[in-house]
Amino acid sequence: MTQQVPSTEPELAGVRNFRDVGGLPTVDGLRVRHGVLFRSGHLAHATEDDAAFLASLGLHTIFDFRNAADQKLEGPDVELPGVRNVNLPLSDPADGAEFWEMVRNGDLDQLRGILADGKGAARMIASYRTIVRERTAEHSQVLRALAEDSVPALMHCAAGKDRAGISMAITLLALGVEREAIVADYLESNAKHRRYKVRRNGSADTAYTPEVMELLSPLFDARAEYLQAAFTTIEETWGGVDTYLEQGLGLTAQARDGLRERLLD
Repeated sequence: MTQQVPSTEPELAGVRNFRDVGGLPTVDGLRVRHGVLFRSGHLAHATEDDAAFLASLGLHTIFDFRNAADQKLEGPDVELPGVRNVNLPLSDPADGAEFWEMVRNGDLDQLRGILADGKGAARMIASYRTIVRERTAEHSQVLRALAEDSVPALMHCAAGKDRAGISMAITLLALGVEREAIVADYLESNAKHRRYKVRRNGSADTAYTPEVMELLSPLFDARAEYLQAAFTTIEETWGGVDTYLEQGLGLTAQARDGLRERLLD
């Protein structure tokens, strides 16, 4: 029996960007069931109380989309009893270890050279397109697992915004959730209490200046144009969502029906 999550969103001390996507409407009048599909940032810093809350959700599977660079930086997820952990590294939206080195230690000239004049946003858009085009095996594995037995499930990456955001969007597309609702959920990652905490080395008066934070903002924002780039890539590459699911991800009609049966009310 799937447990219902509290109606009030929990205040988790060590986990950012947690939420239940239950309630999102589909184009045919159904809604995503509460208590079956969750998303968040990484679980490496979860407190004992955080872990107890997550354990209370009755999770079957946690999908961790971080790569080795992310895990080296933050650490492994806390272990929850009886929960299956599946690590499916997706290409990092900003080049893994090199990205974190730039964020933590890049000086102003370096950041300007890499991110100024729209280059930061362009970098993110390119990464979203690449993840959709090249990570079809991983996204297929997630959807097939959800259709078969892996519910309730939690999807996360480092910040819970990009890789988890794309994977959640693809799952919601497969369920027939309204496009506007998918974008609205994605943009929830911009809430102050959800955002990834940027950490930089150096003194506060030089490491976190307004210009530095403005240069970094495209990397840590959830922007509708990023997710739209993913949708556009599906259209350009496969001609539409149904063909993408069938040919790109190999999702059968039976599997799609299984998804809807498990995740929709």
